[in-house]
Amino acid sequence: MQLSCANHTVSPPLVDIPRDYNAAHDLLARNVQRAAKVAFIDATSGEQITYGELSTQAHRFANALRTFGFAPESRVLIAMLDTPEWPVVFLGCILAGVVPVGANTLLTSADFDYMLRDSRAQGLVVSHTLLPAFDGLLDTNNPAGPLKNVIVAGVENCASNACLRQLLRGPAAIETVANTYADDICFWLYSSGSTGAPKGTVHLHSHLMQTAELYGRGVLGIQESDVVYSAAKLFFAYGLGNGLTFPMSVGATAVLLPARPTTAEVFGLLKTYQPTIFYGVPTLYAALLGDADRPAKSEVNLRVCTSAGEALPAEIGKKWTAHYDCEILDGIGSTEMLHIFLSNRPGQVRYGTTGQAVPGYALRIVGDDGKPCGVGEIGELQISGPSAAIMYWNNRAKTKATFAGEWTRSGDKYTVDADGYYTYGGRSDDMLKVGGIYVSPFEVEACLMTHACVFEVAVIGVLDADELVKPKAYVVFKPGMTASTDELKAHVKQQLAPYKYPRWFEFVGELPKTATGKIQRFKLRQQA
Repeated sequence: MQLSCANHTVSPPLVDIPRDYNAAHDLLARNVQRAAKVAFIDATSGEQITYGELSTQAHRFANALRTFGFAPESRVLIAMLDTPEWPVVFLGCILAGVVPVGANTLLTSADFDYMLRDSRAQGLVVSHTLLPAFDGLLDTNNPAGPLKNVIVAGVENCASNACLRQLLRGPAAIETVANTYADDICFWLYSSGSTGAPKGTVHLHSHLMQTAELYGRGVLGIQESDVVYSAAKLFFAYGLGNGLTFPMSVGATAVLLPARPTTAEVFGLLKTYQPTIFYGVPTLYAALLGDADRPAKSEVNLRVCTSAGEALPAEIGKKWTAHYDCEILDGIGSTEMLHIFLSNRPGQVRYGTTGQAVPGYALRIVGDDGKPCGVGEIGELQISGPSAAIMYWNNRAKTKATFAGEWTRSGDKYTVDADGYYTYGGRSDDMLKVGGIYVSPFEVEACLMTHACVFEVAVIGVLDADELVKPKAYVVFKPGMTASTDELKAHVKQQLAPYKYPRWFEFVGELPKTATGKIQRFKLRQQA
């Protein structure tokens, strides 16, 4: 029985996970009878790995970690492209009781340096194409941390570092599983969060299967016969569930794309591999619909699509459904909750809303006064559910601010109607969601301030033609100096992850400020 009111949806727990539990062992054991079935496909190389091979290689990697001297609960940073080697490493770490730490491969050397220092990772597994980003960070004298081993993925020979492919061709796998508990720390994912500084979000062994059962099976209805593709990468919480946990929980096949998901790449993949479930983000759906070469409905095999990361404009959802006769289930999740906790459901989609609470999660909307909001009243969305992270590593203040008892604060403003459908109302802070990824306007401003010509700058979020948020910068130049839009864009792209650059610049004589000199960003938003 589910009880609901305008502000609080309560569902009974749907997943019973035993006390003695290893998440990787569970995911692999579910597929013992599917040893010959393809588990993962690399859409670029065509490489495939069966469930039997996946289990063997994951155990080999676990054995290698033990041989290298990695103790239970030590940490390994994963900076890898989406290939079948990614799940091998992730699952192998967990089998060995080692904690894998997923890293966004789009970040800079400074971000990776911070993550190595913050996590005190003893190991690094890195795709060979990403090695240059770690130049200068792997010196044993670097205070970033006590790295025992650097393991390079994606090549046969790795010079002075260990080579993942050679490790995976090692001795016969000894299937030893670490004695872990459901409530043991299992893995981390780094989230930018509200400050722009990466935060190590710590999850338990039980969390992966909770999301697979509650959303993967409960909402999507994923089954063994499905083929799935997620545009969101495995290092994202959204992508980890989409492309690894959900398909493995039922023995489905996942297609991985190491490259950036351009419209050409995505359409080629949809036509070649015929996925039945496609996980996207609003920015990508808008680009796909705007591509004159988009395939016809008859050329693809879509059963259901999902969207998360930022609110899906209603018009995009309607156009997609009209063209492909397939609904987009818009929802919201977070790194803190691991996956989607609020979503539209098949056959019950209301475009323009984020849907209803995923069974198994409780939601409430709270006003600035801390009191529950009524129907139609805007407030902060808060979540209670079995997949909530236990903390941000080494960040007690932000942990206390986000995880308030059983409730996790989303930082998102919402309203809810009498039918229990929630509608997004913006962020509670100045953070922007660009292509589904948080961008701190303050980080972009700080970057622009390093340009020789810039005196002052303010960055806000502005809707583009598809009603999706992108950064816009208001720039005040130093007297007698100037710079072009292209020059400023290039300046940001050289220092920050590419998706963070402002799409528009407006050059102004001064910025609106309070009497005490604080920039009034709300005035810039009003005139944007």
